[in-house]
Parts: sequence; structure tokens; C-alpha cells
Amino acid sequence: MEAVLTPPPANFNFAAHLETLNRERAAKTAYLDDTRSLTYGELAEQSRRFATGLTRAGVHREERILLVMLDTIDLPIAFLGALYAGVVPVVVNTLLTADDYAYMIAHSKAQLVIASGALMPTVQAALDKVAETGSPPPCIVSQPIAAETDGATALPNFDALIDGPPSALPVDTAGDDIAFWLYSSGSTGKPKGTVHTHANLYWTAETYGRNVLGIREDDVVFSAAKLFFAYGLGNGLTFPLSVGSTVVLMAERPTAEAVAKRLREHRPTIFYGVPTLYATLLASPHLPARADVALRLCTSAGEALPREIGERFTAHFGAEILDGIGSTEMLHIFLSNRAGQVAYGTTGEPVPGYAVELRDEDGQPVPDGEIGDLYIKGPSAALMYWCNREKSRSTFLGDWLKSGDKYQRLPNGYYVYAGRSDDMLKVSGQYVSPIEVEMVLMQHDAVLEAGVVGRDDNGLTKTQAFVVLKPGLVATDAMATELKAFVKARLAPHKYPRELVFVDDLPKTATGKVQRFKLRELL
Repeated sequence: MEAVLTPPPANFNFAAHLETLNRERAAKTAYLDDTRSLTYGELAEQSRRFATGLTRAGVHREERILLVMLDTIDLPIAFLGALYAGVVPVVVNTLLTADDYAYMIAHSKAQLVIASGALMPTVQAALDKVAETGSPPPCIVSQPIAAETDGATALPNFDALIDGPPSALPVDTAGDDIAFWLYSSGSTGKPKGTVHTHANLYWTAETYGRNVLGIREDDVVFSAAKLFFAYGLGNGLTFPLSVGSTVVLMAERPTAEAVAKRLREHRPTIFYGVPTLYATLLASPHLPARADVALRLCTSAGEALPREIGERFTAHFGAEILDGIGSTEMLHIFLSNRAGQVAYGTTGEPVPGYAVELRDEDGQPVPDGEIGDLYIKGPSAALMYWCNREKSRSTFLGDWLKSGDKYQRLPNGYYVYAGRSDDMLKVSGQYVSPIEVEMVLMQHDAVLEAGVVGRDDNGLTKTQAFVVLKPGLVATDAMATELKAFVKARLAPHKYPRELVFVDDLPKTATGKVQRFKLRELL
């Protein structure tokens, strides 16, 4: 039976909605980070104090503030406090350059920047760049640390901003009012300011969070994907706060050792990861034993999860990984496996509330088994890319959104990822999915990771693989020959990699996606 989805009221403020939902949970722990904890009651009060602080700082309704913040308790306070005040938080990647931040400050016309102390050297450099052509916005430091620069210690700090009375009432926003931005960036061009509404947050909780993830009040959740990602924002804020779960935050980089430590210490019941991390964790000496963790369910997004990784993880921990695909533009996962019905090597079925179609280059539907462009329709779609009408028009097509991903649909209704449209190869006149070749390579016992691209060979396209071997193994010509034969025995002959290069690691985005355009630069 199809899930029944109840829309939010016309007048709707997501931060106020969460406060109402959790009023009876005031004493329950909402967040645990590396240094402290915060109850639901404290989260509500400090978020409303933040809303008052924005008013004192001269930030008005619908103006933007840039949040360059690590995953600490201050980030959800700032995000929800801004929504409460009708101010638009722009949550950005903490791994970017000063040039990136300078562009985002100018593009968003941010009236205030809030940055974690550890990130201040880069943020200050960005503010200096903005000052070369205009007036930079004021900056506030969140959780200053001893290692920061001297200049950061002189800036106002986050505690001072929330040292005032809490706002009595939330701003009366509509569900379709602009709530927040996330920047989406591909391999080329400037980052795109993806504009989302208050209702979009609600819809992801109602569709994926409730009907696929099945998150509960008694869950403890931990996301390796950070809150500045659309995936991480749902994992660590929207879904758990919508049901009263407890969230574990981690400021540091999600290495296998750091993740394993939290899995043991906090014993989360739901873990959200990415394929690269699952592979690294399984190969790590820090891999916890099943008895040391409390996992009941895991999720994966960012790239397709290799079948072998999913099967090995479940065999070790007894917990399934729900592999899915989402996007910044749709805010979270819209195509996913289901608990108890996982088919590793596929991305599952549409999430309740979403429709997907596969179309050819002329916009016509493609039959099952053929590769087509993925289009999505659902209630959480972004409004637009800010000040980018051309790209908005080519992406947001009425009710439908063109994802830029290639997929094929199996006869049983499950979908199989074929790669990004820009990454597809045409070899001997036939399409080759880099993802398909990579997944086969990773089935070999010696392979940790693989990235596949096309290379020009006298005007013809040939596949080339870049392979990372598991720790302790030595790259040899014999190993390369073995891996080529391994793929050739499992795929059509035109798909196996004619060239295979061993590398120490693969270039990736902050979400763990392989940057194939950087691999092509190595050719």
C-alpha cells in the first residue's frame, strides 16, 4: 500500500515545528559532540537566543548568513535559530579554499559569517579578498580553540551572540518561503546556490525519514557525512529531530579510526556513510567487532555502493546498508533500497512521494534494461539556483528535475546506477558505464578502490582504470594482467580496461565521490 503523506500547513516554520514536536522531550539529549551535550530544551532555547542575536547584529528577515562550521552543537543551534528568525542560513563545505568562500560571500550577499575557530585562517583570507572590492560582512567565531590565529581571538564569539533573551515567537513564514541554501558544485563552473524552503525539510522527513529509514525516538544516530551536505543535514538534523532521536556529531575528518571510535563509544543504532568509507572501514585494523557496536541499520549515498562492500559489511555487522541516491537539488534520497528487501548492486526503488523516469536524448521513455537519463518529481525539489536562470531552466523542468545521472531499470522495478551523464563512455559504438567496470574491479580480493575513465587512442575511446590495492599488496605487471582478465571474464569484451594504472589513492570530493575529471587530467 502506498504511504499516505500529509502536507504541512500553509503557514509553516520548520524550526518552530521541531520545537513543538519535542516540547515533551525537553530533558532528553538531542546532541552529543566531541566536547559537550545539549538537551532538546536547551536546543530550543539557544536557537531562539540565536534568533534574538541575529536581530541585535542587524540581520533582517530573508537576508543570508554564511555558516562555515564544523559539526559541533553550535551548527544546529545556528541553523535552527536562523530559520526561527526568518533569516536564510547558507551552510557551506568546510574543506573549501579562501577563493571559494570569497565567491560565496559575495554571491549570497551574506550579512554575517559564522566560522569555527579552526577554520578562521581560511575564512579570514576570504574576508580579506572580499575587502579588496567591497565591504566584508562581520564575522563571529564558533568554539575558538587554542590553535587558531591571533586575529580570530579578537573577533566576537558565538556565546556572546546567544547571550540574550530568547525570541518569544518565530517569524510567521510560509512553507514555500525560502528557508536555507546549500551550494551545489560540479566538476566545472562556479558553485550554484541551491535554494530550499521550510516545507522541503518537512517533506524529506515524511518521505524518506519516516517511510524508508523508519527512524525512531529510541535511535542514536551518527552521520559520517557532515551537516553541510544535503545528505548529512537530513541524517543529523531533519530526521532525528523530527522523531526525538539523539545525534552524535563529530568535528574531525571521518577516517576509519575516528568512525570506529564513535561506533564503539556511543553505540549508534543508525549509521550514515558513503561507499568509500565503508570500503575503508572494512579494510581497516580499527574495524569493530559486531559485539562492540549496536547498529540496526545503515545508509549509503554519494556514489553507488559496490555489491561486494555491502555484502561484506552485512556479513560482519549483521546490519543492512540501504543504498540510495539523492541530490542537493532534491535535498535528500529519492531512490533507495528498503530494509529487508536490499538488493546490493542496485539503488532500489523510488521513495514514497517521488516519481522517477528514464528518458533518452530526445526526452522519450526508455524500456527496461536500457540506460537513460534520470528525471525526478517530488515535493522536496529546490526552487532554483540563485541568480542562475540559465542553469535553473535546464535543471528544473516544471514538475520534473533532470538529475544528470544515468540509470537503467530492471524488470523487477529496481534501478541500477550507470554513472553521471558526463562520465559515460562510448567504446566501439556502445555505451560503457564507468561505475559498472569499477564495481567489477572491486569484487577482486586485491582491490580496495577503482576509478575508470576514457582515454583517447588515435581517435578511439578506450577504458582506463586507476586502481588502489588493499594494504600490504604490491602492484606488479602480473597483477594488472590478472585484473584485466578478471573484468573481461565478467563483462562484455569492449568494457574491460585496456590500460590499468596503480595509484596510492583516488581524487575525491568531500562527499567521497571519485573525481573522474581529475583522473582524466592524469592521462
